[in-house]
Amino acid sequence: MNPHLESYSDGPIAERVATHRRDFLEIARHSGKFPTATARRDGVSLQISAWCSNDYLGMGENPRVIEAMTSAIQAHGVGSGGSRNISGTNQYHVQLERELAELHGKEAALLFTSGFTANDGALTVLAGLPKDTVVFSDAENHASIIDGLRHSGAQKHVFRHNDVAHLEELLAATPADRPKLIVLESVYSMSGDIAPLAAMAEVANRYNATTYLDEVHAVGMYGPEGAGIAAREGIADQFTVVMGTLAKGFGTVGGYIAGPAALIEAVRTLSRGFIFTTSLPPAIAAGSLVSVRHLRNSEAERQALAENARLLHRLLDEADIPFISADSHIVSAFIGDDQACKQVSRLLFERHGMYVQPINAPSVPVGQEILRIAPSAVHTRSDVEDFAEALRDVWKELGIPSVSDRRLALQS
Repeated sequence: MNPHLESYSDGPIAERVATHRRDFLEIARHSGKFPTATARRDGVSLQISAWCSNDYLGMGENPRVIEAMTSAIQAHGVGSGGSRNISGTNQYHVQLERELAELHGKEAALLFTSGFTANDGALTVLAGLPKDTVVFSDAENHASIIDGLRHSGAQKHVFRHNDVAHLEELLAATPADRPKLIVLESVYSMSGDIAPLAAMAEVANRYNATTYLDEVHAVGMYGPEGAGIAAREGIADQFTVVMGTLAKGFGTVGGYIAGPAALIEAVRTLSRGFIFTTSLPPAIAAGSLVSVRHLRNSEAERQALAENARLLHRLLDEADIPFISADSHIVSAFIGDDQACKQVSRLLFERHGMYVQPINAPSVPVGQEILRIAPSAVHTRSDVEDFAEALRDVWKELGIPSVSDRRLALQS
C-alpha cells in the first residue's frame, strides 16, 4: 500500500481525525419559514427548528434579496466567469464595494469570496509587506486571522483576550520606530463577548499603531445602519481597517475589508487570495447589495434579534444555566465536557426537534465545550421560551453543573 495514503487510515493522523471528527447534519432550510428546516439523518427526514445558524437576521430568506438574486441570474447567468481582473468584475461588485465603504465611513472597500479568505488575504499583505511590522493579536482571534498572520511572516505577539493592559505592555516593549498592527474582533464568535474597543483604540493611537477590526459577528446587527460595534460606540473612525462578512447578518456569502484607499489598493493589487480566485457570482453581489441597503434603513431586524437574545439570557439565568457572556446575540451555554455537550445536543434534537451543534476542540480548548446558541430575529418569543424550557429539562436530567453548582465547587 502507498505509505503516504496509509498514514491517513492508520497511525497519528487517523487518531487525530477520530478525536476531532465532526458529524455533519444534512439540512434543507425552508425559505420564508426559517428557522424551520428539514433535517435528514440515517435516511430519515425530520422537521426541526434551527438554533445555531449564523443567518442571525433571517436575511437569507428576505423576499427582496431573493428577487434581486433571481433577476441577476436571469440577466447575467450563475457565475462571474473569472477572477476580478480577468473578466470577473460585474457592476454589482463595484456597487457593493461602494456601498460597504459608505456603510463604514471608509474611502474604499474590497470584496473577497469568503470571510476566511478576506482575513487571510488582507492580513498577509497588511502585516507582511511593511518592513519589520510587529503584529499584536488577541488570543481568541479567529483561525482565519491566525492563518493570515502566519502567512504574512510578520513578528507576532499574542495578548491575553480583551486585556488592554497586556496589549499596552507588549506595545511599550516594542521599538517605537517599528510599524505596529493591532488585530482584534469586536464580537467573539465562540464566547459572544465584546472587545473594549474604546480602550483598544486609545492605546493604539498612543503607540501610533494601525488597527484591523474584524466585525464579522457585528455587521448588520449592531450600530447605526448595521455598521458594527465600533460605529455603535461612535469610534468607527478610530479603526484603520474594518473587516466584515456577507454570510451572517447580511444572509448571503462573501467577505470584505474597508479602509483607506491606499491600503485597499495594496491588498487589491498584491493579495494572492484576492487575485488568484474566481470572483463572487453577480447574483450573490446583487443580493448582498440589496441586503446591505435594506439593513441600513431598517431597525426591525436588529430590534427583534436584540429582544430574543435578552429574553434567552434572562430565561437561562432563571434556569441557573451558565453562559459565557450576555454582551451579544451569541449565547454560549457552558458545559465543559465533550461527551455531555454532545448528549445535550442529541437530546434536544431527538426529543424536541431543536438543532444546536455542540462546539468542541479545536473550535474551543478541551474542557471548555459549549452549546453555541444563536437565537435569531425570526424566532418568535414562544420559540425562545420553548427552547429555554427544553434546555433546562435536558440540563437537569444529565446532571450538568448549574451556576450554583459551580459556585459551590469553587468555594469548597
